Amino acid sequence: LLFVLGTVSCTLFLAVNSLYSASDDVIELTPTNFNREVIQSENLWLVEFYAPWCGHCQRLTPEWKKAATALKGVVKVGAVDADKHQSLGGQYGVRGFPTIKIFGANKNKAEDYQGGRTSDAIVDAALSALRSLVKDRLSGRSGGYSSGKQSRESGGGDKRDVIELTDDSFDKNVINSDDVWMVEFYAPWCGHCKNLEPEWAAAATEVKEQTKGKVKLAAVDATVNQMLTGRYGIRGFPTIKIFQKGEDPVDYDGGRTRSDIVSRALDLFSDNAPPPELLEIISEDVLKNTCDAHQLCIISVLPHILDTGASGRNSYLDVMLKMAEKYKKKMWGWLWTEAGAQSDLESSLGIGGFGYPAMAAINARKMKFALLKGSFSEQGINEFLRELSVGRGSTAPVAGGAFPKIHSVEPWDGKDGELPVEDDIDLSDVDLDDWDKDEL
Repeated sequence: LLFVLGTVSCTLFLAVNSLYSASDDVIELTPTNFNREVIQSENLWLVEFYAPWCGHCQRLTPEWKKAATALKGVVKVGAVDADKHQSLGGQYGVRGFPTIKIFGANKNKAEDYQGGRTSDAIVDAALSALRSLVKDRLSGRSGGYSSGKQSRESGGGDKRDVIELTDDSFDKNVINSDDVWMVEFYAPWCGHCKNLEPEWAAAATEVKEQTKGKVKLAAVDATVNQMLTGRYGIRGFPTIKIFQKGEDPVDYDGGRTRSDIVSRALDLFSDNAPPPELLEIISEDVLKNTCDAHQLCIISVLPHILDTGASGRNSYLDVMLKMAEKYKKKMWGWLWTEAGAQSDLESSLGIGGFGYPAMAAINARKMKFALLKGSFSEQGINEFLRELSVGRGSTAPVAGGAFPKIHSVEPWDGKDGELPVEDDIDLSDVDLDDWDKDEL
């Protein structure tokens, strides 16, 4: 039975209540308060990045609350809804939920927490990290902050990660590059530039690590490099411009803190990142790992290879890849299978035996799915996914409330299909002359 979700009611895929409330000792963190509460703090912080729909996060919630209450006044315990605030999760390389990070003396070098998920284990880890922080302070290795600004000597940000550019080196490095560049035009005497310098340096280090060098932060002394100053119409300092290959430069008009700069850099990185991988369902692990790790998994059931040949199948896969590229910021999983290869899965989605190619979007946590009703084309799929992304569309429960048995199959070899070879009948032992006589 299908039902239509209204635009006002809770949406199937997106609207889930926060796991924490103001009455908890867990401090809710957002892009608005994260820099003030955590980065500029002298305190040790344990921060959980979670998604409300994530089962592991839901199971961790009571333990996280107990740990927060036990550590109150000793260590700060926070939580970020990284599904709602994806830029903040992306800023700290969050790829799965829950992710727990420890922000110690050097807030730009958060450590991953790999311990147990009980309140006892969390408290033990917090006290151990606190002991290390205090001992570092005792020995003079503060590694920390003063008035919320990082000390460059502490290693929070390395000025060497800011690439100095000149009239002579600019085009070779920036204009002819496939990478994204954020370039600050500054004047040495400018007070605002001096205030920005440590934030820019810290952001450069973090962006270099998180984008593996695909987004670069640079600086140009505009008082010396007059050719660039004139070319880009620099009138005030600092001016920050964003350069992407094949596009005109645009002004960066965001905030001037490290977190603001990193957030924009990571958005630029995701805009230029490759689309998610499109995987064939050749085993149960492929399906479960993909659907469990993403809020939605998009599954296509393509016609049998004998019906389309390699060229026809590749044309369908190309459409899926284009859609995966278009919706890559949604961080959905993308899968496909051949008609008949996973018949139990087809039946559970109401596809079963006809209407290929078909497409379903599955929320594995709720075991609900929506079916593509329009054409299997860029336009048809785009309309289907756009409706899903705003919480509209017809949905139904997966039959049985769980994924059915998934068969292990050989991956497609990329070739046209071949009809099965029929067994030759061996007549060498048959005496046809005797047979003829008997018949007569």
